[in-house]
Amino acid sequence: MTEAELYMVYKGVFIPKLYQRLESLKYYEEFTFRPDDILIVTYPKSGTTWMQEIVPVIQSEGDFTPIDTIPNWDRVPWLENAGSRANILKLEQRPSPRIFATHFHYNMMPESYFKVKPRVLYVFRNPKDVFTSSYHFHGMVSYLVNPGTVDEFLQKFIDGKIMFGSWFDHAKGWISAKESDTICYMFYEDMIRDLQGSISKLASFLGKTLSQDIVAKIADRCVFKNMKQNKMSNYSMVPTNFFDQQKSEFLRKGTSGDWVNMMSPAQSDHFDAAYKEKMINTNFKFHWDSFCQVHAQ
Repeated sequence: MTEAELYMVYKGVFIPKLYQRLESLKYYEEFTFRPDDILIVTYPKSGTTWMQEIVPVIQSEGDFTPIDTIPNWDRVPWLENAGSRANILKLEQRPSPRIFATHFHYNMMPESYFKVKPRVLYVFRNPKDVFTSSYHFHGMVSYLVNPGTVDEFLQKFIDGKIMFGSWFDHAKGWISAKESDTICYMFYEDMIRDLQGSISKLASFLGKTLSQDIVAKIADRCVFKNMKQNKMSNYSMVPTNFFDQQKSEFLRKGTSGDWVNMMSPAQSDHFDAAYKEKMINTNFKFHWDSFCQVHAQ
């Protein structure tokens, strides 16, 4: 199916019609944040599910009940996917601090975000790995346009003609946010290298004082390979007519640098040239692995 059949254009970007319905978007635009709300923000395939696993356990100070008993889409719901009135009421009735997730760009935030300034956890991931994970994801999901060839999808990714638009615009928008004191920037690569350190950083930002024993306990339980086995997080409960995990697992590898197994040298060079052009005026230090060629200059 085509983009016109599967997507709508909302504030300049493609979003899936299946989940982002008009009622949901209207609710999103009128949503009232609370000052202690926690908002996980990511470009798709940048570690969203991982954060939905870790943050509730930090908030519960090491109690794993939330991730053992609640599907991650209910545990940390998507603001833009509220759907029915019943679901909307559930969001309103949640006790503070509420935890939400969104893939929306900074300039797509509802008006109350800029007034209330809730806490934001923004996760970056090397865009070449984002591209690679996105390619596999588009191949197993029924409500997204088939990715086509690697060359075709690469150009769509560079041009922002895919779900949730341009990675470059998404990243640049959030690093330029005026509310930088209420935003904690995280890196997928750092979470792989030092999960305990990343958990401690998140806990400190969220005002939680956790012992090293609890941090180690959370890190051991929430390491990617364990999360992948958690049926409350791996989307195995989603019907195959939506997610065909025989084609590709939703939680695939959880590694850094897998793009080298997808992109040819010519494709990598093409991506690097586009990255350099689009990120030329970005004075933000990205923490990609040292062997990754992508960097801002």
